[in-house]
Amino acid sequence: MKIVSALREEVESWRTFQHHLHDLIELANLDDESLRHDLEKEIAALEAELDKRSFAAMLSGPYDADDALLAIHAGAGGTDSQDWAAMLERMYLRWADAQGFKAEILDRTEGEEAGLKSVTIAIDGKYAYGYLRSEKGVHRLVRLSPFDAAHRRHTSFALVEVLPQVAMDDAEIEINPNDLKMDVFRSSGAGGQNVQKNATAVRLTHIPTGIVVTCQNERSQLQNRENALRVLRARLLEIKHAEKEQEIAVLRGEYTKAEWGSQIRSYVLHPYQMVKDHRTEFETGNTQAVLDGDLDGLMEAYLRQSVK
Repeated sequence: MKIVSALREEVESWRTFQHHLHDLIELANLDDESLRHDLEKEIAALEAELDKRSFAAMLSGPYDADDALLAIHAGAGGTDSQDWAAMLERMYLRWADAQGFKAEILDRTEGEEAGLKSVTIAIDGKYAYGYLRSEKGVHRLVRLSPFDAAHRRHTSFALVEVLPQVAMDDAEIEINPNDLKMDVFRSSGAGGQNVQKNATAVRLTHIPTGIVVTCQNERSQLQNRENALRVLRARLLEIKHAEKEQEIAVLRGEYTKAEWGSQIRSYVLHPYQMVKDHRTEFETGNTQAVLDGDLDGLMEAYLRQSVK
């Protein structure tokens, strides 16, 4: 029923667009000069909508229309990299807000001095995964470090993971309860009233794969367990698809080992201002806009390249 409802909504939106187009054609055929100004405005709005629909048509993967799980992990670079992870968290939360998506932090581990070590965010909205899959990989920051007394230039790295949220009734991923080990512990926090007195945080270990997932944002142990299961199902789905892709690549003679290595994108704040995506060569000098969540140009360039 969910699939039928989504298809019905898609078809109806195209029919509405078609009717709007026909109405404009009929008005234009009247050749009434007094209607020119209104027609030009309507045509501009229609063209903008068509561009948006054209962009959405590139999101045709099996999970592109689904919600997403976004995980950010601080990499090499010490305190600077943990601060960079927090900057990325802010960037994606602002992007989600601008898109009208709902963002919920499922798990967050603070850094020792500043920033964060890791964070997992559930982003709910149509095509959330389709847009965000362009962000998967290592992100590199070059700047004058605010944590260096000599104010020297530092390079920091953070890993961004993007997973589709898998519905609990998805037959493709089955989790045997006997394969799970669950530990509960007290949520970590800033101290005072922010620290849970009860053991509500949950750590799930999937014994066959060794995957460990923690969730501690909710005050209920049951809610944290449900969120941990959401993340675990998404990670198991990613492993399953990665294995298939590797098998196909080996058969084609194109297999290369996937490693946590070279960056997909660089954000340079010193000695000049530039954000550059190394996969598409798309770049912009407006680094502040990007860090404030304006990712449309970067995402669109990646998606256009991926469908060629």
